[in-house]
Amino acid sequence: MTALAPHLAGLLEVVPFGEPACLIAPDGSPAGAPGLEMPSDGRLLELYRRLVTARRFDRLATTLTRQGRLAVYPSAGGQEACQVGAVLALRPQDWMFPTYRETVALITRGIPAVEALSLLRGEWHCGYDPQQWRTAPQCTPLATQALHAVGLGFAARLKGEDTAVLVFLGDGATSEGDANVALNFAAVYEVPVVFFIQNNQYAISVPLSKQTRSPTLAHRALGYGIGGYRVDGNDVVAVQAMVSQLLDEGRSGAGPAVVEAITYRMEAHTNADDAARYRSAEEAQPWVERDPLARLEAYLLNRGVLDQARHDDIAAAAERFASSVRTALATDVEPDAASLFAHVYSRPTALLEAESAWLAEQMRFARQEAP
Repeated sequence: MTALAPHLAGLLEVVPFGEPACLIAPDGSPAGAPGLEMPSDGRLLELYRRLVTARRFDRLATTLTRQGRLAVYPSAGGQEACQVGAVLALRPQDWMFPTYRETVALITRGIPAVEALSLLRGEWHCGYDPQQWRTAPQCTPLATQALHAVGLGFAARLKGEDTAVLVFLGDGATSEGDANVALNFAAVYEVPVVFFIQNNQYAISVPLSKQTRSPTLAHRALGYGIGGYRVDGNDVVAVQAMVSQLLDEGRSGAGPAVVEAITYRMEAHTNADDAARYRSAEEAQPWVERDPLARLEAYLLNRGVLDQARHDDIAAAAERFASSVRTALATDVEPDAASLFAHVYSRPTALLEAESAWLAEQMRFARQEAP
């Protein structure tokens, strides 16, 4: 058998066959992971505050969907630590490429909630300014954003910009050709991008066992000659520490990395899905005991970093945030029919201009005939 190239031999030591890296155990006790440092108390409190806000927002969005205020909502319930931890590893100049499930990641990035929910309200494909927030539009097709992420990271490096890229993927997206092309290109050209895979065990109704025979999704990185890592996706502290470290290494010239965050989707795929058709309530029970918010709260309380007064203040702030979002979404937006033709092409085609003119004429007639 041909010997492995030196850099590939080293990668075999990088990809773990054991348990995912964890800094805080499910019961709230410390669980040191080799190579990862526990953040400062101030940083831990910030992670907790963001996690509380994320949980409250996610539950509000689910309720708004049931009330018809949102057309659809893919819940991040149970996965909040993945999104909060990974996003807080970014610097302002870094870029993020989300999927449709990363609304929590958007608000953690600082994007106003109403703008973040524009897509899910059915108002506009992207309600925020991607350039302002260094955040690409949420991507509904699986894995297509991975190509965009790698392209942007490669261009930034060619221009000498100090930019790293974080791209979110689901476990199902790793089966798509676009993900594999993006991984290979990033590896060959050493693009500073972290592929963050939220392995929530299901691609809608398809379990992970039907996606791959690889020991873990992180092991697939070996085929591209890049490092693969596994992290407890319900440990926000470990997620933040690992992604921060890998982004720093990417900026320093180490190239891309794959992170597989092990988590579980507690809610249905979206409000249009019935999870009971393909999984049992008993299956989810062990994950209830691994709740990301409960474990961080227990750790902070045990260490005296969090007391009842601070706990109540953080909860009250999250409630005020939810109330402001609810109020902002209480009024329906009057759609502008002309916006259907905006941003389809950089230069509108003759057919598009003709269709736009026809619709404008129909709208004029409608206004004249309205009582």
